[in-house]
Amino acid sequence: MKPFLLTRGLVPENQETPIHFLGGDLTPASYFYRRNHFRYPLLTHESYYIPISGCVRTPTIFSFKDILSLPSKTLNVLLECSGEKRAFFHPKVFGEQWEDGALSQARWKGVPLRTLIEYTGATDKAMEVVVEGYDFGTRTDRPGLFSFARSLPIDKALHPDTLIAYELNGKPIPFKHGYPLRLIVPQWYAMASVKWVKKITLINSHFKGPFQDTDYIYYPHRTNDAGRYPVTTMRVNSTIQQPLNLAVLGQGVHKIRGIAWTGQGIVSRVEISVDNGRTWDNATLHTHPKPYVWVSWTYNWDVHEKGEYTVLSRAIDSAGNMQPKQAEWNRKGYGYNAVSDVKVKIE
Repeated sequence: MKPFLLTRGLVPENQETPIHFLGGDLTPASYFYRRNHFRYPLLTHESYYIPISGCVRTPTIFSFKDILSLPSKTLNVLLECSGEKRAFFHPKVFGEQWEDGALSQARWKGVPLRTLIEYTGATDKAMEVVVEGYDFGTRTDRPGLFSFARSLPIDKALHPDTLIAYELNGKPIPFKHGYPLRLIVPQWYAMASVKWVKKITLINSHFKGPFQDTDYIYYPHRTNDAGRYPVTTMRVNSTIQQPLNLAVLGQGVHKIRGIAWTGQGIVSRVEISVDNGRTWDNATLHTHPKPYVWVSWTYNWDVHEKGEYTVLSRAIDSAGNMQPKQAEWNRKGYGYNAVSDVKVKIE
């Protein structure tokens, strides 16, 4: 039997990875989660060219062939939607009700964005790099048509691992995931990894596009914008893949398994509680923790008493961040990272 994507929306298409039923370090392209703000774009021959302009000395148009000819880099990178686990917020928030599957991990091959910027020669005035995709459409909060566009601070854009990617798991990026060219920004939530790259512009100010300055902002308060700040780095997080929530199990030894990840440094350990947080024990990490990717973990639970149990997992990263008991509520539902929990019944 094969698992299937979990549909959250059809127009635009939004589907979750069946994360509870997958193993390994790479998500097959067919199971990669899909997050869209608009309908899929119609591509033409112009889609195989990327102009770079703005605060540069030599505005340049790079062809797809040009990019393929440049020195490449291959990286395993986790992409997590900033709305991952939104459905678990209390009080509830509006938006796509993602559960555990708005994340996937792949091997990306491409050219560092830094290489392209160096060819054009960024001026000293360049503060941010705006990347615009071919996808566009209307919004509910204002009139007009809008392309999906995001900016990166110049330092993040110039990081050697920020890529203009053209391969996913050793093959051309599938159309639904950004073919022919997609931005990949390790450590940041995936809204930064713009698909179907159309153009790149270096600017000397803060980008005010709606997907930068309205969406993908943490708003701590329901009725006002006080204390708002931008969504950027992924928060430390974990997910219990097995057993499933509300599973009924027999007595004996059960393998609890899952994944953990962070946007700062690496995951240093994962702790498990089988008594709703009263006591904690270390899980076994089965992959060597590395930046940009999740680590797989297991915990053998020997249980011989009937009853209902709450199993928890929490990750701790090398920067000292630990998953909190309760996520930081915000009205758009970004960055949920409370301890992962499942309830099971032992018979």
